[in-house]
Amino acid sequence: MRILLFAVLLAAGIAIGAAVPAVTGFVQGSLSAAGLPKDLFAFTAGPAPAKPEPARAGAGQDDDDDKGAASPEKAHGKEPGVHGQEAAEGHAEAEAGVIKMAPEQVSGQDISVVKVEGGTLARHLLVPGTITPDTDRIARVPARVVGTVAEMRKRLGDRVAKDEVVAVLESREVADAKSEYLTASVRAELEKTNYDRQQALWDKRVSSEQVYLQAKATYTEATLRVDLARQKLSALGLSATEVAAAQKRDEATPNQSTLRRYELRSSLAGRIVERKVDVGTKVGGEGDPADVYTVADLSTVWIELSVPTTELAKVREGAPVAVTPAQEGGDRHADGKVVFVSPFLNPDTRSARVIVALPNPDLAWRPGTFVTAEVEIAHDAVEVRVPKAALQTVGGERVVFVRTEEGFEKREVELGRSDDDSYEVVSGLKPGDPIAVANSFLLKAELGKSEAGDDD
Repeated sequence: MRILLFAVLLAAGIAIGAAVPAVTGFVQGSLSAAGLPKDLFAFTAGPAPAKPEPARAGAGQDDDDDKGAASPEKAHGKEPGVHGQEAAEGHAEAEAGVIKMAPEQVSGQDISVVKVEGGTLARHLLVPGTITPDTDRIARVPARVVGTVAEMRKRLGDRVAKDEVVAVLESREVADAKSEYLTASVRAELEKTNYDRQQALWDKRVSSEQVYLQAKATYTEATLRVDLARQKLSALGLSATEVAAAQKRDEATPNQSTLRRYELRSSLAGRIVERKVDVGTKVGGEGDPADVYTVADLSTVWIELSVPTTELAKVREGAPVAVTPAQEGGDRHADGKVVFVSPFLNPDTRSARVIVALPNPDLAWRPGTFVTAEVEIAHDAVEVRVPKAALQTVGGERVVFVRTEEGFEKREVELGRSDDDSYEVVSGLKPGDPIAVANSFLLKAELGKSEAGDDD
């Protein structure tokens, strides 16, 4: 019975091994469990396995490669996870500091771009000042003679031209001077006629030499009197020619004598800023007003600055000055220059007087106004200059954003000297590089967003 069971199992094992070689191991396990030796079924497993080769380096890796042949990373010769991570890190590093932005985005955010160029750095000293009239452009209309005001032809604020008549006086002193000149002139003409006659008679030996010499002496004296009278008129500001012409007109119109009239003229073109007398006022005498008008040319004014001694050495004559009103809300601006730096110090304030000449064509700058003056104290030429608005601080470094085809690139720069508006760039930029100068803080914010996203 036992022999019969063995024969049945043996036949079944041979049939199954021939039909399905892959289950031979299962069959052998089953037979072993029944107490039969495994060697009896060795022939059922198909061809004998090849003799194993000695172990070689990398064998385990080849097996792993065979097992993962279907993986895309294996197909490209890269270890999954490790090589993919390295590629991602390299991509992130290549994009660091770069902001991709289309041209329409740049224009939409009002990011202005200009090319870097050289220029000058100007440093200034800020000092207060007060506007005063230019003393070279103020003139008074004096009453040179004692008299009474007969006419006042100008009002306050009126414009006058140089040598224009602005007032008329009536003066006995003037009348005496004119009379003296006219009398001397008439007498000189008479004496000249007598001298010419006596000379002709002397030449013919008709009259005596004594008569001739006496006529000559009298004529010379009369000529001298005319010269003295002319000088007196000149001292009063009168012209002998005009006096003689006025006398001829008076002879034609006796009721309109100009003998006592004395015209006052302006020695400067400008505006009447002060009127000191009225019609009928006595002037020119002791205790009387000495001036009739004050004329000022305010097309140029002065600014008096008080510069401390510690800053005085930096201020030079000819330096440009920017002037703005001291009070808040003033929007005027003008440019002047330093015309005088006093060599003396004020003993009370220990400051020096500095004068700035300021053009005032529209008369907007009024004397007495307080202003703030920016005096240029340094002027340096630099090869690369950027406005302060173009600079940003990223990671503790000063940077600018350079325009590229894709957008902007962060670039670190080394700064040198500076002024109120700009910096000198020592390294990091060269002339011609296009940089963002307006709203560059938007690029800094965009850069911060992209770096935060990369960290996540």
